Amino acid sequence: MTYRIESDSIGSREVPKEAYYGVQSLRGNENFKITGHKMHPDFITSLAEIKYAAAVTNNECNLLDKKILNGITKACDEIIAGKLHDEFIVDSIQGGAGTSANMNANEVIANRAIEILGGEKGDYSIVHPNDHVNMGQSTNDVIPTAGKMTTLKLLKKLSMQLENLNSALEKKSIEFNDVIKMGRTQMQDAVPIRLGQEFKAYSSAVKRDIARLSKVTDNLKVINIGGTAIGTGINADKEYLNKIVPNLNSISKMDLVHAEDLIDSTQNLDNFVAVSGAIKTCAVNLSKMANDLRLMSSGPRTGFGEINLPPKQNGSSIMPGKVNPVIPEVINQIAFNIIGNDVTITMASEAGQLELNAFEPVIFYNLFQSIDTLTNGVDTLVRNCIEGITANEKRCKDLVDNSVGVITAICPHIGYKKAAAIAKNAIKTGESVRKLVMKEAILNEKELNVILDPISMTEPGISGKYLLNK
Repeated sequence: MTYRIESDSIGSREVPKEAYYGVQSLRGNENFKITGHKMHPDFITSLAEIKYAAAVTNNECNLLDKKILNGITKACDEIIAGKLHDEFIVDSIQGGAGTSANMNANEVIANRAIEILGGEKGDYSIVHPNDHVNMGQSTNDVIPTAGKMTTLKLLKKLSMQLENLNSALEKKSIEFNDVIKMGRTQMQDAVPIRLGQEFKAYSSAVKRDIARLSKVTDNLKVINIGGTAIGTGINADKEYLNKIVPNLNSISKMDLVHAEDLIDSTQNLDNFVAVSGAIKTCAVNLSKMANDLRLMSSGPRTGFGEINLPPKQNGSSIMPGKVNPVIPEVINQIAFNIIGNDVTITMASEAGQLELNAFEPVIFYNLFQSIDTLTNGVDTLVRNCIEGITANEKRCKDLVDNSVGVITAICPHIGYKKAAAIAKNAIKTGESVRKLVMKEAILNEKELNVILDPISMTEPGISGKYLLNK
């Protein structure tokens, strides 16, 4: 391998001659061998979009030569198209508030621009990473802006998957509308419910999650680009401040807004905490639903056995024929991880000091992971689980018929004390509530059929009408 010599304030270093990254990226790569994961592809794209917009704006301010502008924008276009991403060599978690990530982008763009303009990589007299690519910027406004842009892109994908999940759940709620099963509280028989009502409730929770994500998304559109080091805009032209966001919107096709208080927007990261909280809440809701699916599908002979999950793979290396609820299980695990990520994001945001929070890299690493894993998890949940769920209607009916819980529907007609005595007797003898009520001639079969009608027991405001009409 051949090398070129590059220098920075630390000293001189050999950099692979063919590399588009430079000495500062190389030092960042050597210093931060932390996760083994490079920067998120969408984050790299967001950085390139910011650098493109900055170059256009600086040219409009007569601060950047048009020839250099063309080199930078062509290089950025390539990165936005997915090229040169392997040249972004810095680990996702890094010290320096993201300076290594920012310089990695500056160096790759500069060296590719130099090449486009006919020069050799490392000849920064043609295009300089700091003087040209980073003109009017600081790590402290570039990185948080790129972080918000990336989060918005990822949340859009997540919201689409959640919409798909909501649609699948609503379809199941209709499909299972006539399936009566036992509802349970504290894992004990409670009162009958329609299986469709349970799936409708899952859908309602998902709708709230979609609404929550939409609300926090609006706050993420407020960015601090142009604030440079601490939000005062030092080294940024006044005209640049006015033009950078419109230009960035034009390039990124986003609807970003300049922060009214750039100092606040530079030092406070509460919007990321809010986003993480909404994602965590969504994960908790989905994990609870996954718990229910695992319970309702338990068996096949000795569990609830009320629904069947689509069999996806062998469940054991030793137990033939065993099939596990692997999709709900992975949803649970995703939720556990997201909850942990949320704690990290919360603590990293709290740890900011004075005019800057240095811990954005770990916030973004965990936040992007949370959104990506939840997006992928919801996708497999819909395709490999929800759409293929079937109901065991006979099993559900048998459990209702044999349950003591139906006594609750009879209670208003015969009184609590008598109902409790029948319930205890049913538990003791194993006989059905219906049979015991008829045996003791408390109610006849016709009356019981009216009281224990599935619609009467599962629709608000209908139960008890027979008593009132009696």
